[in-house]
Formats: sequence, structure tokens, C-alpha cells
Amino acid sequence: MSFDREQVLRAAATLLVRSSGATMDEVARAAGISRATLHRHFAGRDALVRALEELGLRECEAAVEAARITEGSAEEAVRRLVAELQSAAPLLSFLITENQLFQGDEVNEGWARLDRRFGELFTRGQLAGEFRIDLTPVWLTEALYALIGSCGWCVVDGRVAAQDYTHMVTELMLGGARRNTP
Repeated sequence: MSFDREQVLRAAATLLVRSSGATMDEVARAAGISRATLHRHFAGRDALVRALEELGLRECEAAVEAARITEGSAEEAVRRLVAELQSAAPLLSFLITENQLFQGDEVNEGWARLDRRFGELFTRGQLAGEFRIDLTPVWLTEALYALIGSCGWCVVDGRVAAQDYTHMVTELMLGGARRNTP
């Protein structure tokens, strides 16, 4: 039987989104492989989480590209971005709670790239008068990550319908970020 790394990572992500403290044994069972096979490919939980981080970053970066966030109004770009990130949202909800990913010298450059792209989008919206200037682009970026991750979790948990994800995230995000002009 061949080892399908992508399938194993997706099975691990599905389990860890629901149960972030799941053991490597539980991950192996969820992926339909033996514990030994899992350990041959991922030396431990840290290696598995790092592989999930790479998968999540690839998916997020692909979503940013597909959303064409430099085109149109910033508000329209946020709407497209949120919609494109829906498939990555559950994994993102797990990753943003993994503190080990954001500490020390080994922070993945992919997060910094995403932060820059999101920050540039919010800065563009501020300069165009679409978004409030009293909220920093850094804060708006973090708020967007949190909303996407939280709603992604709610969809996985069955508390929010998948078809409501984009509306719920964008309306709350944009409702708080929009500049109200008299």
C-alpha cells in the first residue's frame, strides 16, 4: 500500500480541528494507517503540526491569489478573500491556536507573507477611505484570521451552515472595519 501524504494530512487536520489534543495513535487511526507508518513520515506531533502548517499556508496562499485582492475595491477583495479561504478555514482554526508555530526563530515565512498581503489589503482600504483608520492593518489582519478560524470551527462543529460562512465572516469583519462617513 502506498503512502498518500496529502490524504494523511487531511485526515489529521479533520481530527485535530475537532480534537486538538489528539494523540499520534488517534491520528494514525483516523488516517487509516499504522502508528509505525505515521511515525516513519512524521517523527512526532511537532513534525505533523509543521506539515499541517505547510499545507495550510499553501492553501491560504492559493486562496489569496484566487481572490485577486489587489483588484477592485478593498471591500470587494475582502469578500472574495473570505470566500476563497472557506476550504482552508477549519485547518486555519487549528493552526492559529498552535502557539508553537509562532514562537522562536523558526516562525514560517509563509505567515509573514500572508500577514503582509492582508495588511496591504487593509492599508489600501484605509487609503481609499473604505476602512477605519483608527484600527491598524495588523489588528484588522488578526481579526480576519480569528473570524475565519472561528467560523471554520463552527462549520466543522455543525453550529454554522457551510453556506452561511462567507456572509457571517464578511458582514462581521466589514461591519467593524468599514469607515462610516457622514
